[in-house]
Amino acid sequence: MQQDGQMIAQERRFGRVNWMGLYTLAEREILRFTKVWTQTLLAPLVTAGLFVVIFTIAIGPRRGDVMGVDFTTFIAPGILMMTVIQNAFANTSSSIVVSKVQGNIVDTLMPPLSASELVLGYLAGGIARGLVVAVAIALAVWLFLGIVPQHPFVALFFVIIGAALMSAVGMVAGIYADKFDQMAAITNFIVTPLAFLSGTFYSVDALPPLLNQITHANPIFYLIDGVRWGLIGVSDSSPVLGAVVSVVATLLVCVLAWWFFRTGYRLKA
Repeated sequence: MQQDGQMIAQERRFGRVNWMGLYTLAEREILRFTKVWTQTLLAPLVTAGLFVVIFTIAIGPRRGDVMGVDFTTFIAPGILMMTVIQNAFANTSSSIVVSKVQGNIVDTLMPPLSASELVLGYLAGGIARGLVVAVAIALAVWLFLGIVPQHPFVALFFVIIGAALMSAVGMVAGIYADKFDQMAAITNFIVTPLAFLSGTFYSVDALPPLLNQITHANPIFYLIDGVRWGLIGVSDSSPVLGAVVSVVATLLVCVLAWWFFRTGYRLKA
């Protein structure tokens, strides 16, 4: 009987990867946000629209052009990317911390899924949510502002890698946090400041030298700058440098998340 069970488990793995389990985890993470689409998809779109309207009315007429484009056009890509990374982070972090608080994280850890498969499954959900949000905002930006992507594949690359990076950060944060207030502290004091202070609403060239250097040490700056170059063709730094920094940062955080799952850090009692 035990040998039969092992044979069935091996068949479901289709080699070294448990594709069935990986697909199931990814499907669960995607269904988590599609079931409550008004909260996870519609709300970010409304919030992004409010950001554009408020900043345009309050600052736009006095701000003038930024890097050769009008202020509203300049901030639109930053708001898009900021919304993507916030939602990708929220998807993985909330999934893990809710499971830990409710005590059913064991349902995810018990199946025959390796640490790599767990990371990929959670990443799939975060990236999917980020992509859906990005497409929705990009369509709204095209309809209301007339912005047509100058380099669509570059913009798509930075959206995907940005969603992957923040999904991995969300996994690390969700594993580390044991309570909702700890998760809220990470969001309010780390994720949100990094997103807002990364050139979303301004060109970093306007910053004093010290703040300019600090901003260039922020990986989210390269994500927003890369999407801005992909959408409107202007940027504060090289898109190639931004791609390298973003990929390296994503790999490093994914390895940390893998190690957490591999060792059971703050997951197993």
